[in-house]
Amino acid sequence: MKSQRQFTIKELISAKAIGSQDELRLELKKKGFKVTQATLSRDLQELGVARLPSDDGFRYALQPGTSASILRPAVTTEIITITANESMIVVRTLPGCANVVGEVVDTLRNPDIIGTVAGDNTLLIIPSSVKKTKKVIEFLKDNLVKGKP
Repeated sequence: MKSQRQFTIKELISAKAIGSQDELRLELKKKGFKVTQATLSRDLQELGVARLPSDDGFRYALQPGTSASILRPAVTTEIITITANESMIVVRTLPGCANVVGEVVDTLRNPDIIGTVAGDNTLLIIPSSVKKTKKVIEFLKDNLVKGKP
């Protein structure tokens, strides 16, 4: 799935210095993604990845704020339900999609959210206080599930 591959690309370039598309392609292959150079180029462009100078030559880096705007449209179709109790919010997603939804929530940097924990199809969102739970649910619906019932 494209969103999972792009999420893996972001993980890889955030975790280690990768200076070429060939190096990135080999790292993706280790993670189970076989991609062509053309597909990888499109992914890097869509993710807003830049090749920046570093002490060891060049390395790929994410441009701040680009990932949420790129992934947000896909996230709308991946969310099944949002439920909550007094202190936690649970977002059910399609299989394998919770990490992508969590990444988008994290990049939105809502001060009322302490953090997120993603499984395969379940995302746990922890509001900063019990009083903020309803406000966070409204935020999630406004920013992630527009157009859903």
